[in-house]
Amino acid sequence: MDLKMQKRVAADILEVGKNKVWIDPERKAEVSTAITREDVRQLVEEDAIRAKKRESSSKGRARNRKNQKEKGRQSGPGSRKGAKEARKKKKDEWKDKVRALRARLRDLRDEEVIDRSTYRELYKKVKGGAFRSKSHLNTYLKEDGVLEE
Repeated sequence: MDLKMQKRVAADILEVGKNKVWIDPERKAEVSTAITREDVRQLVEEDAIRAKKRESSSKGRARNRKNQKEKGRQSGPGSRKGAKEARKKKKDEWKDKVRALRARLRDLRDEEVIDRSTYRELYKKVKGGAFRSKSHLNTYLKEDGVLEE
């Protein structure tokens, strides 16, 4: 029983490769009698001929990696591609830092811990890059006697 022709026609009908065509072993005799495309189409409708499922890569490892990344793992220097600035631009880092510092100054002014002139003076220092971080600003204010320990 040579089913080459039936397999080729079925592959064309199912729009898959010849290797992806499955023929029911119990109905091989019936399939071998199929001569026309219409016969093969009928067998496809009757489920005597089917397309095998397309095999794909397992997503399991990818899911595990994604979960680890969500926890902040696997982000060391060996996992990074591109330059340092490709991940976060210096300007964006500066903007984030300045926004945080200015928000802190606003809070201190609104709580009346510092007066307007001190606020303005510190605001200019923030703009000039005098403080590395919020904690650096707080340390400066404590040393200046503006904030209590």
